[in-house]
Amino acid sequence: MEVLFAALQAATLALILALLYRPLGDYLARTYTSDRDWRVERGFYRLIGVDPRAEQSWPAYLRGVLAFSLVGLLLVYALQRAQAVLPYSLGLPAVPEGLAFNTAASFVANTNWQSYSPELTVGYTVQLAGLAVQNFVSAAVGIAVAIALVRGFARHGSPTIGNFWVDLVRGCLRVLLPLAIVGAIVLLAGGVVQNFAGFTEVQTLSGGSQQLPGGPVASQEVIKLLGTNGGGFFNANSAHPFENPTAWTNLFEVVLMLAIPFALPRAFGRMVGSNKQGSAILAVMATLFVLSLVALSALEAAGRGTAPELAGGAMEGKETRFGIFGSALFGTTSTLTSTGAVNSMHDSYTALGGMLPMLNMMLGEVAPGGVGSGLYGMLVLAVIAVFIAGLLVGRTPEYLGKKIGPREIKLASLYILVTPTLVLAGTALSFALPGVREDVESTSIWNPGIHGMSEVLYAFTSASNNNGSAFAGLTANTPWFNVALGVAMLLGRFVPIVLVLALAGSLAAQRKVPATAGTLPTHRPQFVGLLLGVTVIVTALTYFPVLTLGPLAEGLN
Repeated sequence: MEVLFAALQAATLALILALLYRPLGDYLARTYTSDRDWRVERGFYRLIGVDPRAEQSWPAYLRGVLAFSLVGLLLVYALQRAQAVLPYSLGLPAVPEGLAFNTAASFVANTNWQSYSPELTVGYTVQLAGLAVQNFVSAAVGIAVAIALVRGFARHGSPTIGNFWVDLVRGCLRVLLPLAIVGAIVLLAGGVVQNFAGFTEVQTLSGGSQQLPGGPVASQEVIKLLGTNGGGFFNANSAHPFENPTAWTNLFEVVLMLAIPFALPRAFGRMVGSNKQGSAILAVMATLFVLSLVALSALEAAGRGTAPELAGGAMEGKETRFGIFGSALFGTTSTLTSTGAVNSMHDSYTALGGMLPMLNMMLGEVAPGGVGSGLYGMLVLAVIAVFIAGLLVGRTPEYLGKKIGPREIKLASLYILVTPTLVLAGTALSFALPGVREDVESTSIWNPGIHGMSEVLYAFTSASNNNGSAFAGLTANTPWFNVALGVAMLLGRFVPIVLVLALAGSLAAQRKVPATAGTLPTHRPQFVGLLLGVTVIVTALTYFPVLTLGPLAEGLN
């Protein structure tokens, strides 16, 4: 019965995504290529003093991204520090400085790492005016950067890659907001709460009393998933019945996480004038997703030991209403995108099962990745794959009519080195710096030994890849982790964006190179296989040595 239910869920998910792929992808392409502005958009442009017809070079586009994100960082930090005097704050005090910085960095970087219990730390004003707003705009920034890179491939001899402010506004008003409204209504129908009731005291069956938290959950839940943000309204995140009540809302939340990332390859194909190119990118993403899902489901279902065998699998840390497959599906989706939401505790997975979510993030979250970031990450890997193919046949590599020269491959190479550097350096410093190691081992790690090392590795992998999920046995609300993870989140978000926009500008300035008999076809199965290999070898194998010290050692022990 469990296998049949799992197959039904998988088939339903595949069908829904297939039905969404073409219309949503085409809509995204029209959104970012249309020369018409909505009336409400023109109002925004006048308010911020932007000419929507003025195109930007890549440095100007980048300045817009960084300036906007810096303002968002400061505003979210200020809201948290001023919480005690804000309305609808439920009597909660100001968030401490270190935690406020970490949270502001987290939400601006589309990570939503939470080193705190949300219902006991932030009130409704901070949730709505600070965190929910960033859930929209940080997602829109990611899509904008991806679209700018696509324009780099689509344009020829152009000094510009679009207008950041136009892309940002359209992403919010034309894409994220309408979908969020529809999704929130569906979640409300499924039992997700939406109120301003604060804490309600109820009598338990044993005659005691309990405080039940309320809040505007549905409106926050939908954009946390649709924008691949991941920060929960409650500490239990999507395992909480007020956020994710039933098996069908669980499947719907998975659809929300995957809808835009899986539709963006279609938009890419439309914008570069070849739907087959988009289908090739989609094939790589979908293959990696299916392989990861099958592996995690099998590892968790085959959990060894008396309790797992009696339960029919490793059910510790999982909700019975979702089961093993529903938990594995959500966990795979959350870590292969940049969402980081959880409906089960990854720290309670089997040793090798817990390695899979970590490995998903180490792949670069490109299958299908976060909104925008997944597409531009995969396109960077495509550039590297084409370069490798060119070396093998002795030709100057080309992709979509653009030569991949020294500048392009340097930018792509630096891109894939950023997150491994942050992950490995952050993990190493946590155990190497005098004073920090003692603090980490005495106050943060509740599971000493190999698993404790895995918890720290998972934290920096999650932060640097802008995911936000965690091995929950790690106490991360400490001075070291608040600062170190906050810096990792900011660098892991914005350094790759700098490199992607520089690559977009370099590509857009090139003239189109005519295809010849020796040009590598990048829409055929051979290239799909090459790109799959490059994704696994270039990214995942970078982490193999450190994995042998953590989850692999634990799983083989």
